This record gives sequence, C-alpha cells and structure tokens, in this order.
Amino acid sequence: MSMEPEVKEFLLRIIQTLSMGMLWLLVNMTIGIYFNWAFYEDKPSLANYIFYAWFLISLGLLLFYFYKKWKGKL
Repeated sequence: MSMEPEVKEFLLRIIQTLSMGMLWLLVNMTIGIYFNWAFYEDKPSLANYIFYAWFLISLGLLLFYFYKKWKGKL
C-alpha cells in the first residue's frame, strides 16, 4: 500500500516546516538562554544587540523560507 504522490508531498512539506521551526527555536534558545545573550543586567551589551539582530534577521529568513516552501517554489 503506497501513498498518493500529492499526499506524500504535502506531509513532507509539513515535516520540513516543523523541523526548520524547531531547529530555529533550538538555535535561538541555546544562544539566548544558555549563553545568556537574551538577558541584560543594567544595560544592554554588544552581545545582546548581536543576539537580537540575529534573532530578527533569522526570523525574517525563516518566514521567507516558509513562504517559498508553501508557495511551491522550493
């Protein structure tokens, strides 16, 4: 018993979307919480600015990837 190609492609797209989202979360949680770059004491440091810039740029790229993935261009 095999799946129809459209169903298989749809499920693969869902799995790839979830995997990329989880990987993005894992990377950002590791950098932000483990290395303590997401929190600041009295004032933000250079590491905080780097982390939040990375966070916003990578979020934009992730959303762009999702858009392309679900439009069928990847």
